[in-house]
Amino acid sequence: MTELHRLQGRILTPEGWRRGRISFDHKIRAIEEAVVEAGAIDGIGGDEAIVLPGFIDLHVHGAAGVDLMQGGDAARTIARTHVRHGTTALLGTTMTAAEADIVHALRGLATAIAEPDPDAAQILGVHLEGPFISPQRLGAQPPLTVEATFESVQRLHALAPIRVLTLAPEIGRHTELIPLLNTLGIRVQIGHSAGTYEEGLAALRAGAAGFTHLFNGMTGVDHYKPGIAAAALAHAEYAELIPDLQHVHPGAIRLAVRAIPRLYAVTDATAATGMPDGEYALGSQRVHKCLGCVRLASGSLAGSALTMDQALRNLVEVGLDLADAAHRVSTFPADYLGLTDRGRLEPGACADLVVLDAQLRVVRVVVAGRTVGLA
Repeated sequence: MTELHRLQGRILTPEGWRRGRISFDHKIRAIEEAVVEAGAIDGIGGDEAIVLPGFIDLHVHGAAGVDLMQGGDAARTIARTHVRHGTTALLGTTMTAAEADIVHALRGLATAIAEPDPDAAQILGVHLEGPFISPQRLGAQPPLTVEATFESVQRLHALAPIRVLTLAPEIGRHTELIPLLNTLGIRVQIGHSAGTYEEGLAALRAGAAGFTHLFNGMTGVDHYKPGIAAAALAHAEYAELIPDLQHVHPGAIRLAVRAIPRLYAVTDATAATGMPDGEYALGSQRVHKCLGCVRLASGSLAGSALTMDQALRNLVEVGLDLADAAHRVSTFPADYLGLTDRGRLEPGACADLVVLDAQLRVVRVVVAGRTVGLA
């Protein structure tokens, strides 16, 4: 018989907060009202222990000095680092590169997906961020863009499951390609785009589902000539945003929260995440981390050193209540991928949990019912 584990505290359920006990093995079995004992979790007072769904990060390039494009065991190292910050599931995210280099990265990801590490966040698949983007909106991507074809995406998808794909809809026949990509189970995102508002809207009508790091790497919100970001604010149900308070001003975050019902947080984390200031790889390029900010030598932002627990704290700092912030780091990304058994604490869901103290610091992480070490 499988052993049941129990945690006590203030538990965020789909119906709201409950003070009590959550019981689980690899699945959540019950959530019950109960008197919460002092020091119930790792010495934290019962009312101070906050139990949230595990964080789900759909845009991760690296961590711990390792970049996903290195292939091999890079994905495992990245997933082991992010789990210590409450991320229980993630998408490994590629860079724009030659096809051979993308293939190398996907082969490493495929191995990590097929052989899950019990001490790491689960890798749910791939976010293919390049190379199907605009050369005019590269951001930190190298100038190796190409136009997508259904056949080229199929080749890559056969190596490792692509769950999310970023493209610039104004390039070639990209907008026409979106419905075909949807048939493969791929969520198409608009990003790294020099497109117009009208081109963004046409992509949404063709089946695009979201936007890649909203406001960054796209045309903006000029009221005379609105661009891709304006199309997102006017029409999107989902979009990802990097809440490191460097990529997007707090006021723009609040604007996006009001406009986009299921806006969710991503880290866009690079190899510099969890590392001291210095130089690191981002695909074929070198980036510099200084005072928590990651940039190219030109000074342009180049991904981040953000973790999902800090993303949660930043959303609360911007003015979101804790339950709303938690939905944006767990429930909404799960919903975006169509995962009904993740991103929520209810009987039958995966036992992916994060326990925080009163200062919203991570004190315990549980992946599929197993407590993962934070050291």
